[in-house]
Amino acid sequence: MEAVSWYQSKSKMNTIKKILSYTFLMIGGLIMAVPFLWMLSTSLKTPGAIFAMPPEFIPREITFENYIRVFTEADLLLGFRNTMIIIIPTTAIGIFTSSLAAFAFAKLNFPGRDKLFFALIATMMLPGIVTLVPQFILFRELGWLDTFKPLMIPGFFGAAMTVFFLRQFFMTIPNDLIDAAKIDGLSFFGIFRKIMVPLAKPAIVTQVILGLLAGYNDFMGPLIYLNSPENFTLQLVLASFRGYYTSEWGLIMAGSVIALIPTLVAFFFAQKQFIEGIVMTGVKG
Repeated sequence: MEAVSWYQSKSKMNTIKKILSYTFLMIGGLIMAVPFLWMLSTSLKTPGAIFAMPPEFIPREITFENYIRVFTEADLLLGFRNTMIIIIPTTAIGIFTSSLAAFAFAKLNFPGRDKLFFALIATMMLPGIVTLVPQFILFRELGWLDTFKPLMIPGFFGAAMTVFFLRQFFMTIPNDLIDAAKIDGLSFFGIFRKIMVPLAKPAIVTQVILGLLAGYNDFMGPLIYLNSPENFTLQLVLASFRGYYTSEWGLIMAGSVIALIPTLVAFFFAQKQFIEGIVMTGVKG
């Protein structure tokens, strides 16, 4: 009887812990969702309802006029196209080169490997603002200003953070698989392509999503290197739009909602791999 009573007491405690955990997560999720819901609500309001007191979280009169005006008065499609031209090839090539480097640091033995990896990690501690002026001078001397090259070519060589996370994932893959592949006659690149990449799909998808989001939301880089309106990315188009319609919050919120849609769609379709990559990366250091 004591064992049954102890088991029932433990089961009740676990149930209470689960209820408290779910309650905490729901409250946190609602808090995080409030700004987005308020932005969506404001984008659907008429100008007079935006500053109504008390505030209306759910508009009494829903209008899509703000979205129509955004598409007609701001060249969002041009900004979206320029953004995709920049981030898609940059992310694809950058992930490939980062994966190769991560594979080398994780599974290949060569002189100075650990020191070289330490030097790579050390670059993550250097603030980007420190290298901003030297990079600008370099790109100016190369004649790359007001082109997409400063926003694309550096990314082709990968990123230290991506190499670090992929290396952590590759280190969890047993060396026995690599030894067996060597016996079968696979080259190092064959091992990378046929064994490492398929097994590391969750981690690679995670880094692809993070890379696309970083490029998609980048504002400082395009602001510094792009001058012509026809080269503006989506973030610059929205910034210029906000500067022109300073007091029309309905239009500003509508543009922000439209800019947010691609990121939500990307995460919705890749959330399984994204979560798996976050959970599994870094299990072994």
